[in-house]
Amino acid sequence: MPHFHVRDANRKNARNMRRALTEAELKFWNAVRAHRLMGIGFRRQMPIAGYIVDFACPEHKLVIEIDGVSHSFDQNIGRDAARDEKLASLGWRVIRFTNDEVYGHIDDACMHLLRIIGIERFE
Repeated sequence: MPHFHVRDANRKNARNMRRALTEAELKFWNAVRAHRLMGIGFRRQMPIAGYIVDFACPEHKLVIEIDGVSHSFDQNIGRDAARDEKLASLGWRVIRFTNDEVYGHIDDACMHLLRIIGIERFE
């Protein structure tokens, strides 16, 4: 995977965000960290293309965003779409889960990711 220059400010912001995960982000992180999801590696609060994504699976160029209610506001929908488009132009696929989906259906969210990645056989 090619490496891109990350501005010092973004690197610092990402580091700070790793220390202040939301409850939904922490629940998701506990489900996927340390290769717990079928051996797949995830990173949290990873800088990509000037953005800091909630979670990334570099091996499969997959970005996972855990969205709270503020992402349903009109101004944020437009920002999210522009961000998703930029990431897609670099070959990343963006998957969004709501906080409620993570709280109530974390297993379903993880199974959805496995299907997207192409792991058909779950053990």
